[in-house]
Amino acid sequence: MKFINKLALSVVFSGLFLLGSCESALEIDPRQSIDANGALNTPDAVDAALNSVYARLRSVRNYGRDLLALSDALADVGQTTSNSGRLIGENNNQPNAHFQAGFWQNSYFAINEANLILAGLQGVEGASQAQRDRWEGEAKFLRALYYFDLVKVYSYIPTAIYQPGVIDQGGIPLVTEGVITSDAAFNRSPARATIDEVYNQIYADLEDAKRLLTSRGVQYGSSGAASALLSRVALYKGDWTKAVAESTLALDSNVGTVLSGEAYVSGWRATINPESMFEVRFALAEESIGVNESLQSSYTALLNLDNKNAQGGWGDFIPNARVRGFFGLTQIQTGNPASNNNNWDVTRNDDIRGFLYTTGNTVRNAGRQIECIKFLAKSGFAYADNVPVIRKSEMHLNRAEANYHLGNVAEALAELNAFKDLRGLSEVSLSGADLLDEILLERFKEFAFEGHRFFDLKRYGRAIVKTTPNVNVQFDDFRILPPIPQREVDGNTNLNQNRGY
Repeated sequence: MKFINKLALSVVFSGLFLLGSCESALEIDPRQSIDANGALNTPDAVDAALNSVYARLRSVRNYGRDLLALSDALADVGQTTSNSGRLIGENNNQPNAHFQAGFWQNSYFAINEANLILAGLQGVEGASQAQRDRWEGEAKFLRALYYFDLVKVYSYIPTAIYQPGVIDQGGIPLVTEGVITSDAAFNRSPARATIDEVYNQIYADLEDAKRLLTSRGVQYGSSGAASALLSRVALYKGDWTKAVAESTLALDSNVGTVLSGEAYVSGWRATINPESMFEVRFALAEESIGVNESLQSSYTALLNLDNKNAQGGWGDFIPNARVRGFFGLTQIQTGNPASNNNNWDVTRNDDIRGFLYTTGNTVRNAGRQIECIKFLAKSGFAYADNVPVIRKSEMHLNRAEANYHLGNVAEALAELNAFKDLRGLSEVSLSGADLLDEILLERFKEFAFEGHRFFDLKRYGRAIVKTTPNVNVQFDDFRILPPIPQREVDGNTNLNQNRGY
């Protein structure tokens, strides 16, 4: 690492290690950093510190891969290819093949940095009130995002909690004060807060972010992005009225654009997806995740769409038969010779989202499989894509689902049909459970390979059922939750492990 940030001189909990140990999940150098002798007493120092918190989102354990590809591998979205051997255990839902310790560690490290920024704002010399508001708003937006990702992974979701016989149920450790010495870190042994306490903290942070922020680009937290994230959090919490209200605020904001038709497909080829309300930015080639674990390499063997014969990644995780059926995807030869990978594509139905899939290549013995091409080096260099964390289209589906639960069936159906029209689909006339299932089906189609499906199943307490591989994980199975990193449990007597581990 180029610098040891003063913000990161210590562990967060007794089990976390120093940044200097540099495990792969923590090897994220912000493009600006603070010298170890520095302090948060100048505007440049605070901006550099915030850059570090943003930069940690790029980790392969967070939005660099796992929050999308690994969670979809756990769900019923796709199947592994054995091209590199990655994601097979997760796709088979094997015990301990789940989110890894690096996700916990990197996320809590970022939270510690955000806490230290918030604690130091009043000591920043020469800062305007507008600067202080922006720093506070962005730090709280980021802290809320990290906490939400942690609690949705390591805990049950408020709308579906498995309780019988479980004594270690709970949320995650909730800390809002940073530490800068190892003694302070090792002397702190927080227990798991309740799930409600964690969600309440996320709510509070996002409400502050909404009040404090405007917008300076979708790679940063904004008021519109805070409403959009709060809409998602409220949906997970079962706070349907809040989900409708925040979805509406997000849709009315000037952040992001809902796209339809060919513009929707083109948006996925743009460096910055116009639908993004908040996205993780990869701006420099040295920030590339690399050929082994990037989203591009995980999903496709292609290097680019200009020449399908060029050697690219591994194509480890591809759509299963059900997802292929959503869009009418079958291989089709479009020219000669058949040995040229450019002479192959897929059939598609009327759903415009089918154009986000095509055939790969035979490089690395990939077998010219059907692959998802949502992530294909659109940042301008291989194996690094700006990752949309929140897209504006989600707000329509959030509002439809929440209105359904509020009993506003006409509004829910109208919103669903309007969304279907955006994707080239005919309207439906449904009610009751069939309407809810159709809304969730549209979420499945829309967010395939974006990491939503596992959590959508989880928040409804539904089983994970796959035919390839043959898997049936019921909601009461301990594999729904990952293990808390053992070093955390061993070093903190107040921290209970998830059941089954």
